[in-house]
Amino acid sequence: MKSVLLLFLFLFSFGAPKPAIVSSKPKNIILLIGDGMGLAQISAGYYANDQKINLEKFPVTGLVMTHSSSHLITDSAAGATAYACGCKTYNGAIGMNAKKKRCLTLLEAAEQHGLATGMVVTCSVTHATPAAFIAHVESRSASEDIARFFLETDIDLLIGGGLKFFNDRKTDTRNLYHELTQKGYSVSSFTEKKLPELTFLPTQPLVWFGAQEEPTTVAEGRDWLPFAAEMAPVFLRQRSAKGFFMMLEGSQIDWACHANEGPRAVQEVLDFNSAIGKILEFAQADGETLVIVTADHETGGLALEQGASPDSLDLAFNTKEHTAVFVPVFAYGPGSEMFSGIMDNTSIYEKMRVLLGF
Repeated sequence: MKSVLLLFLFLFSFGAPKPAIVSSKPKNIILLIGDGMGLAQISAGYYANDQKINLEKFPVTGLVMTHSSSHLITDSAAGATAYACGCKTYNGAIGMNAKKKRCLTLLEAAEQHGLATGMVVTCSVTHATPAAFIAHVESRSASEDIARFFLETDIDLLIGGGLKFFNDRKTDTRNLYHELTQKGYSVSSFTEKKLPELTFLPTQPLVWFGAQEEPTTVAEGRDWLPFAAEMAPVFLRQRSAKGFFMMLEGSQIDWACHANEGPRAVQEVLDFNSAIGKILEFAQADGETLVIVTADHETGGLALEQGASPDSLDLAFNTKEHTAVFVPVFAYGPGSEMFSGIMDNTSIYEKMRVLLGF
């Protein structure tokens, strides 16, 4: 009996998955989120781009489970809160756990530990994904309430839309745009200067608003995401010798898929792909940066249909809502080996927190 037990223990230990051995830890982490971007969206971008995509350059891949605490199918608020805070929560929650208690976000923790922090998004900065990294409200719809949290955490770089929630508020008389300037930020908007026209002084934190509310689509002329992806890590690296944490979102992949507009979705994926390429160039030269690319959920149930050739995509959608399918995760740089296999979305947070030493 004893020998049988020993054999069982041996076989169990041999077959059990082993935790990844981390050869080195990153100084910086850049998290890129393709909102609504599943494997089909990536595949469509690959075929539409002469069968090339920057995600091919990532040596580590895995799959992520996206369900929220309240639903099998998550929304962006609960999905982003899982990445930002490491806890499952109900759909619609921003930086709150399932019991509606505030949870410290990774961005807030990074700021507290002296790291530089930044966010670049192609939606309003008060939208669900960016909001989850800095705000704490019970409902994602409270845009003006979310905006005030950008005055409570000293984020170093902020690029996205949503100007009206700062300077044209309906719920109070505050002008958060002016309050940011009073705090020492260099604050500008699309109405004053295009993003590439700005001077980026590392001595001064920067906020740039790319739209009064939501930025336009790539097809309508939005062209600043790849530039922002190129300048942001360089800027943040100069802001703190301790390192930085940055979140960049390709926000409008999701919106195109909600609308079941395949060509538009592909354009947004390829814009995000260009941003990934710029981030990878930085990480390859820097050597101390972990790059993670994933999604909060898949949108549209996209399929590449039978009969299409690699040069002529035939895209079909199953729904105009989110789906519950696993989404991919890709990792490059120090600590990337921790992101292989199948994991919960909250595990992404846990791995980043451990790697940053918090």
